[in-house]
Amino acid sequence: MKMQEGPRTHLKEWLLAQVESGAYEGLCWEDRDKTMFRIPWKHASKKDYKQTDDAALFKAWTLHKGKHREGRDKDNPTLWKTRLRCALNKSTDFQVVHELSQLDSSEPYKVYRIQRGDAKACRAESTPTKNHLISQVKTSPRSPDFQDKQESFQAYDEEPEEVQRQPRDLMMKQKYSELTEKTSHSQHSALMACTALNTISDFRMQVTLLYQGQSVAKCTTKSPDGCFILQGRVPLGSERIYGRCTTERLNFPSPNRKHMPSCTVDAITRLLCHLESGVLLWAAPDGVFIKRFCQGRVYWSGPLAPHTDKPNKLEREKTFKLLDTSTFLNDLQSCLQGKGAPPNCTIELCFGEEYPDPTIPKTKKLVMVQVVPAFAVELLQKLRLEEMKEKPDSSVTSQVKEGQNVNHPAVGTT
Repeated sequence: MKMQEGPRTHLKEWLLAQVESGAYEGLCWEDRDKTMFRIPWKHASKKDYKQTDDAALFKAWTLHKGKHREGRDKDNPTLWKTRLRCALNKSTDFQVVHELSQLDSSEPYKVYRIQRGDAKACRAESTPTKNHLISQVKTSPRSPDFQDKQESFQAYDEEPEEVQRQPRDLMMKQKYSELTEKTSHSQHSALMACTALNTISDFRMQVTLLYQGQSVAKCTTKSPDGCFILQGRVPLGSERIYGRCTTERLNFPSPNRKHMPSCTVDAITRLLCHLESGVLLWAAPDGVFIKRFCQGRVYWSGPLAPHTDKPNKLEREKTFKLLDTSTFLNDLQSCLQGKGAPPNCTIELCFGEEYPDPTIPKTKKLVMVQVVPAFAVELLQKLRLEEMKEKPDSSVTSQVKEGQNVNHPAVGTT
């Protein structure tokens, strides 16, 4: 099938147009109200597999994304399928309907529901400031550094399609320009210095695993594809969920009986059995996202958490936004103007137990994870250093010292 060239659209707009077109056999609406649709999902190892038909939609997505040059690049239907699968997994616009999907039949397919309602409403509430900011900045090409990094991660999946692809450094510069009439020279220097450190290619996250407040594993993720946090190895047959994405993996270690009571070790061991499929965590230009796959319950707290005094649950197979970049920058601007404390950039996940829970300190929670995006840490560190140099007694410096440890978030405190 020859693809027509045109402006690139986001996943939802593109995919629904393909469903409506009727150009792909088996790609069709599942119900009259057009709230669900099915995608043919035949494995390349099947004897009756025909690449021209069974991989047509996956190839079309790859061509649409500019990741395949017809006649120059070698065909790779497995990679094509992975790209669309991972884009769907990360998207907040679609949710797979497992009970309607048929993966074991002679003509396998997956059914996806178009997400509307609460999930989309929450996103809409978090984006006006970002859209207002981006509308003031002219679109410009991505930096050479970002282009180089994209080339080196050709096998990785794309960031969520709904994400505005505006370089973070331009967003920082816009914030800087808004302060020219309102802040001192030292504050200007601090923000400009921070701007130089951050680009859209900074997908790193600082991740710490804790058992009853004790750090048992740490890492700084580097892959733009994100990080799976799970128990043990990915089980056989789960490729249909995860795909062959080159995400990093951080495993929950077995609890050490030398450092905690046997009853605690037994409780953690029982809990880890339910965390086999884990969660997928990733950073994108407009924030930090998570998707829960494990059977065990997962709760969280962070900058976008709806509650601070009662539990926030992550629903299974749904994408949640944990931190919004534009909101963080707005709060940073307020801090520079002396109108508020440094913005919070720490995300906490609690597995198997409700959280936040005012009645139980976090040091008593069996399994927790702390996540901090590297770009936010660097901004706060740079701001702190500049303020200490030029205004050691300023209120901003005091707020940074007392309000948040930006070198490493507090671990195991109440």
